[in-house]
Amino acid sequence: MMMSGLFRIGVWQNFFRAWKSGYSGNLEGEGFTLGGVYVIGAERQGVLLEHREKEFGDKVSLPAVLEAAEKIKPQAS
Repeated sequence: MMMSGLFRIGVWQNFFRAWKSGYSGNLEGEGFTLGGVYVIGAERQGVLLEHREKEFGDKVSLPAVLEAAEKIKPQAS
């Protein structure tokens, strides 16, 4: 995203939302890497949830993570 990420309105909305709720980052590191969340099941279940940030501050839905985690079947011993 580099510089184009700074001009996106969603990025600024996410920044102000985090700032209002009291979040403060450490400003260390590269700062241009987008993150993601994966829920991966046991053995052959594979990826049950994939969320890749599309812009800085894009959050994954907690109910979606919990729903995917509940689908993980225990591994047979």
